[in-house]
Amino acid sequence: MKFNTINRDTWDRKEYFEHYLQQQTTFSLTNEINITILMKNLKKKHYKLYPAFIFMVTKIVNAHREFRINFNSEGNLGYWTEICPLYTIFDNKSHTFSGIWSPNLTIFSEFHSKYENDAERYNGTRRLFPKKPIPDNTIPISMIPWSSFTAFNLNINNGGDFLLPIITGGKYSQVNDELFLPVSIQMHHAICDGYHASVFINDLQKLADESEDWI
Repeated sequence: MKFNTINRDTWDRKEYFEHYLQQQTTFSLTNEINITILMKNLKKKHYKLYPAFIFMVTKIVNAHREFRINFNSEGNLGYWTEICPLYTIFDNKSHTFSGIWSPNLTIFSEFHSKYENDAERYNGTRRLFPKKPIPDNTIPISMIPWSSFTAFNLNINNGGDFLLPIITGGKYSQVNDELFLPVSIQMHHAICDGYHASVFINDLQKLADESEDWI
């Protein structure tokens, strides 16, 4: 991984960045993704939805620089050349979760296998982050499979310096013969606008529709 520093003085988003960073403005957008085709393709090969969701989100984030901009550990503003997923797994015994990360694997079968191995190894530890060290270039992804939602928001009090998007999926529902997955993306307005949130949602729908190409 490599961190590329952004020159704030010449950056074309400087005015927006400084304004919304000072305000500590974040926003979230929730939409339903039609996963009918995706689920059919997953079932053909006995794959799970959650790792497919993580895989799609990671693929989109790595395709757009705006979704990889953050401060590094030295406080410099820049963007990662690559992002890895940091996702939650649930412990059915303790009803707690752990956050684990996996490398950015671009072949879904390989990622699915890595996900299953990591989930099995680290589930039940009753630790928040059992897999260490955690790379700096990770993005938080989670799913709430017990409930659907029409809106979801996280309130983070960290001085407004976490700039990466946070993505959350919910319980999918069936409407007639189609399946819909609620997805919420939370963004820092210093980096992203409604346009960028829409790009993410539209790309996610496109990947679901064209899932036969990568499953």
